[in-house]
Amino acid sequence: MYTFIELSKIFEQKFGVRHFPVHTPTLYDPAQYILQLGGKRIRPVCVLMGNELFDEMNPDAYEVATAIELFHNFSLIHDDIMDKAPLRRGMETVHTKYGESTALLAGDVMLVQSYEYLNKIKRDYSQKIMQVFNETAKAVCEGQQLDMDFEKITSVSLDQYVNMITLKTSVLLAASLQLGAILGGAGQGNQQHLYEFGKNLGIAFQVQDDFLDAFGDPDKFGKQVGGDIIANKKTFLMIHAMEVASVQQKIELANLMQNSTIDPAEKINKVLTIFKDCKVDEWALELKEKYVQIALQHLDDTAVLLNRKKPLMELAEYLIQRES
Repeated sequence: MYTFIELSKIFEQKFGVRHFPVHTPTLYDPAQYILQLGGKRIRPVCVLMGNELFDEMNPDAYEVATAIELFHNFSLIHDDIMDKAPLRRGMETVHTKYGESTALLAGDVMLVQSYEYLNKIKRDYSQKIMQVFNETAKAVCEGQQLDMDFEKITSVSLDQYVNMITLKTSVLLAASLQLGAILGGAGQGNQQHLYEFGKNLGIAFQVQDDFLDAFGDPDKFGKQVGGDIIANKKTFLMIHAMEVASVQQKIELANLMQNSTIDPAEKINKVLTIFKDCKVDEWALELKEKYVQIALQHLDDTAVLLNRKKPLMELAEYLIQRES
């Protein structure tokens, strides 16, 4: 069995090719551009790890893993447009570099290409793979829509936000593991435990992402620190702050979110001051640990030998301790 790092290197070697035609470069070069920005390749490697948890590596796992990574990057291109994000992995986003119209088309063609890879797998399990993939793809779109909807309302509960994050972020991680488990011949019960492991780990991952957006080192984070604050995102941190802040702090937070003329740096500093006064940073770390423990319990309940679970336990530790 391989570790996450070892599988990442193996996948990167296979994935590091051009996935698009050389003709019509004004369309395909922007699609290839985001793939060349790197990234941790967590989701495709989870496909491989889900497979190897139950059996030797199925060659089709690499096709499914590639499809997952292409779908993930399709969603990132479109998300960056909707979020008006200038940076992705420390580099210009596709729409910033090539324009929004081209970025939309580049994302579209990347989604189509992901299905091309799924079409290569054996028919024995292709129907189940396609079902899980399509259900997940729809859920990710639902989560992104909820994320945008939340920008238009004044109050979002923690439960509502967790549901949105589960759809937008966590289900893709969970489904990646389940797809690998299907390829490894896992039964339905083990598939479900592995899915729940991935789902709860994904929520913990997002808590960490929200935390890093506010409190991370910009040189390590690779994105604009404070971007969620500038965009008035209702993150784990903002939702909790609005729940525990004093009346005066709530008024100040509301004014900061509604003020479109305030200098962005000043806005970030003032919001972070309130966050720290409310101990939001400490609370977020405790919340992350809660979801990690739920995830690990589902992994523990998965009916395979303990030594086969070690790479996934190491993955969980890696994801929750990351700084970027």
